[in-house]
Amino acid sequence: DALPICAHSMAGLQELCAGLPLTPLPENRGRSGGVPHAPARSPRLSAEERRLALQNALRYFPPALHTVLAPEFADELKQFGHIYMYRFCPQIEMRAFPIHEYPCKTKQAAAIMHMIMNNLDPAVAQFPQELVTYGGNGQVFSNWAQFWLVMHYLSQMTEDQTLVMYSGHPLGVFPSHRNAPRAVITNGMVIPNYSSREDYEKRFAMGVTMYGQMTAGSYCYIGPQGIVHGTVLTVLNAGRRYLGLDNLAGKVFVTSGLGGMSGAQAKAAVIVGCVGVIAEVDKAALLKRHKQGWLMEITDSLDHCVHQIREAKKNKTVLSLGYHGNVVDLWERLVSEYEATGDLLADLGSDQTSCHNPFSGGYYPVQLSFEESNQLLATNPERFCELVKESLRRQVAAINTLSEKGLFFWDYGNAFLLEAKRAGAEVMKSGGGTEFRYPSYVQHIMGDIFSLGFGPFRWVCTSGDPQDLATTDQIAASELENIISQGVDNAVLQQYNDNIRWIREAGRHDLVVGSQARILYSDQKGRVRIAVAINRAVADGQLKAPVVISRDHHDVSGTDSPYRETSNIYDGSAFCADMAVQNFVGDSFRGATWVALHNGGGVGWGEVINGGFGLVLDGSEEAEERARMMLGWDVSNGVARRCWSGNRNAYETICRTMAEDNQLKVTLPYQVEDEAILEEALQKK
Repeated sequence: DALPICAHSMAGLQELCAGLPLTPLPENRGRSGGVPHAPARSPRLSAEERRLALQNALRYFPPALHTVLAPEFADELKQFGHIYMYRFCPQIEMRAFPIHEYPCKTKQAAAIMHMIMNNLDPAVAQFPQELVTYGGNGQVFSNWAQFWLVMHYLSQMTEDQTLVMYSGHPLGVFPSHRNAPRAVITNGMVIPNYSSREDYEKRFAMGVTMYGQMTAGSYCYIGPQGIVHGTVLTVLNAGRRYLGLDNLAGKVFVTSGLGGMSGAQAKAAVIVGCVGVIAEVDKAALLKRHKQGWLMEITDSLDHCVHQIREAKKNKTVLSLGYHGNVVDLWERLVSEYEATGDLLADLGSDQTSCHNPFSGGYYPVQLSFEESNQLLATNPERFCELVKESLRRQVAAINTLSEKGLFFWDYGNAFLLEAKRAGAEVMKSGGGTEFRYPSYVQHIMGDIFSLGFGPFRWVCTSGDPQDLATTDQIAASELENIISQGVDNAVLQQYNDNIRWIREAGRHDLVVGSQARILYSDQKGRVRIAVAINRAVADGQLKAPVVISRDHHDVSGTDSPYRETSNIYDGSAFCADMAVQNFVGDSFRGATWVALHNGGGVGWGEVINGGFGLVLDGSEEAEERARMMLGWDVSNGVARRCWSGNRNAYETICRTMAEDNQLKVTLPYQVEDEAILEEALQKK
């Protein structure tokens, strides 16, 4: 007789935790059909480097198996530019199982397993067999041997041990203590002079480093929902800033990308009530978002796109329309429509292609189809690179034309403007300066939110029960409303009202993909209150299992990135990474269950340092204490840094926080009141 589903899954998880399956070796099925796959990479290894890559892969296995494995690993390296070890891709259903089903000695380790398997769930992951969660190359692990070893270590470890992760590789489980993190993760930590894109491609192929994006390599991705709230706030505040409107009915937002985090754009457009038109070259990504209910309609016809835009604008109807095609064609068609009719059909615009990775499948050139592009990328990467640059120049030219007629465009922190500049596109302000003609969304929209201490807080109900998620939604809304009732500064009142509206409506927007998770922008006070209330709900049985709290690395304190998170830092320190590194270290000894520090994420390898954490709320008094201590630091660190850089919002925010906590003492800056003094002093001989 068939076993109950729970028994099936538990038997599979027991097998998964037993270590690498070597006797017998699993069948080599190669790449599976029916799931999207990462484009082949072109790392340009020397003969000695290819030999080293193969040798590095084989060290996970006893010599008796090398005769079998060496040829197939060498073939993977040749075909795909990396050794993923497809033979060891597990046959178990990959998803976030309820925490009690994991055969672990500690709930903290089981929670990490829950999060890892969610990152690799085919409903969540962009390229599940290549262990890529999102962003085109955001890896959870570098190969499947690492996955098996990590699951085994987590199942065996106790609260007196810490798992150490080196760029996907489990270095081992080391003695520590119960208040230490259960896992410490670093991804892509290389010597700065060797952090070029070419260096990365080689070292990833050799299996010695990894691009963890942000929440891929830290195991904290929660599907496209993870950026929906931020995208809602971005579009909403863009409407307020650029159009002077709170109501975006009949306004058109044109953008691109539906693969990973960019998939949030369609849902965000519906939530804010505008017309969202999103171009995507990969049909599988479009169909995935349509099946999930995030896209209302799909078309491959530009004529149909234009017709639907005109109808939705006229009738002020809400629409999320996925265009199966290249966004450059869409922008150029909108230019043609304006030239023919005088109608500006786009009010707001952005781009969420994976431009941090433009020459390895993150951006597809308009001159070729999706299939032709992948073929050229594998056979002639130099020519592919040339076409990408030409395509970027064409895209910018169209956007420039429309922006002169009233379109408001912003960079979404995906390195679009940076790569367009490198391609020779006209993206710089006139006058020969170093400033882009279009703002980063952090500069004009999200930067103020970060400086007030608000950012993408999130939690995951490890029971896997939707009712637990609904309960946490209610808890969060009640806590925010209580804070308002006790009085909040006018500077943050609108943020609180926006966030209460979000959490009250979240349940009906069908946001969950994968784990039972929620995203909610919140400040330090809100995060602490919500975490404490959730922990107490676990303790008294309102919630059936522990809850993991976390955040996107794209937050107040988590990321140093001069073209995104710190693009509104103007004291010269935007290129410094002390904040993100200090955050990682500070979280680790203040109570985080696991911490991660990454090179790369969002705008690309070598362009950013970022970190994150996970903290398990198990209902204990210790968990409450950890949450209070760690969340306070996790927000105030970044607010204090932004204050020191001269940001007035951050200055006022950190002063309010110090007034509420007499243990917090922050160095405050004095402002130069008369700037003429500077010029006079510098002109003196």
